[in-house]
Amino acid sequence: MGLFQKLKQGLARTSNNIRSKIQSIFQPGALTDEFLDELEAVLIQADVGVEATTALIDSLREESRGKSFETVEDLYRTMAEEVAGIFASIDAPLKVAGQGPTVYTMVGVNGSGKTTTIAKLAHRYTSQNKKVVLAAADTFRAAAGDQLEVWAKRTGADLVRHSHGSDPGAVAFDAARAAIARKADLLLVDTAGRLHTKKNLMEELKKVIRVISREIPGAPHEVILVIDGTTGQNGLIQARVFARAVDITGLCITKLDGSSKGGIAVAIASELGIPVKLVGVGEQASDLRDFDARGFAHSLFGIDQVEC
Repeated sequence: MGLFQKLKQGLARTSNNIRSKIQSIFQPGALTDEFLDELEAVLIQADVGVEATTALIDSLREESRGKSFETVEDLYRTMAEEVAGIFASIDAPLKVAGQGPTVYTMVGVNGSGKTTTIAKLAHRYTSQNKKVVLAAADTFRAAAGDQLEVWAKRTGADLVRHSHGSDPGAVAFDAARAAIARKADLLLVDTAGRLHTKKNLMEELKKVIRVISREIPGAPHEVILVIDGTTGQNGLIQARVFARAVDITGLCITKLDGSSKGGIAVAIASELGIPVKLVGVGEQASDLRDFDARGFAHSLFGIDQVEC
């Protein structure tokens, strides 16, 4: 199954909800203020966020002055293009170092899919015959290092880990040194979850990033916040807190293969200006894909398009 079909399937619950509610209030012709007020409520309930919703409603109000919407599908398509524009305005590909190892530090709460995302990235790059090192800097959760060790063996990546409860900064230091010594192409750094509720762990995250930047100039090249696509508005809360602590350069939205509430990606991109860079659309190693703004936006509104 291609990317667009997986996105559409994963976002079906949200898109069906949006479509059914809009269908029930839509009338052909110009968009009235009453309709736009009701549409605003629909979008906020779909986790699109206040800021993004306001921008969408303002744009539709302006466009409606010179345009009639004869079918509800016309409206869905217009809204999808507006959402795609929000993503496209801040779009940025994954950064790659000019020389030396490229470093991606993965952050996010426990259960967001952080370790699985690291595993999928490792698979992507080892499949391209790239040298990959994994850093088990989540030393607070006993199983985290064990999980990474399993994935390191499966993907052929190297692993740097210390004992449970050890200093995450020391793991980052050794991993950075190992990546340089082994001439690695990519260093993927895992970090502890639940950071948004534990100040000391957030400070450890800052330390990990400082250590990496000191050992590898220009690193980390990406600090990627992993958000569970089913979390709804809690994802926006997580993004706000992490963004206050460290420079988040991109988002990975995971679990877009079930009951995802994908509107949260729009809310985070609009409010915080953080580009979505990766999406997880399934359990297979190949199911981590580069983000496609237009495909995602069309899927959110249940619109068919040419396969991505």
